[in-house]
Amino acid sequence: MSAPVYLSQAAATLAVDDAKVTPGLLGFVVFAVLGVATWFLLKSMNSRFKKIDFIEEPEAPKE
Repeated sequence: MSAPVYLSQAAATLAVDDAKVTPGLLGFVVFAVLGVATWFLLKSMNSRFKKIDFIEEPEAPKE
């Protein structure tokens, strides 16, 4: 048999089953990094909101 036939047989035996594909470690790491980044952004946003000194003035009466 020739090399292309061997390669096609090897590809057929190594085919990925679509029902068993999972995100794996890379998917978990990306999700964890996004979660940590969101936590830091919310923490920063809350600290900036606490620094705001806002006193609302009453509206002028309409005539």
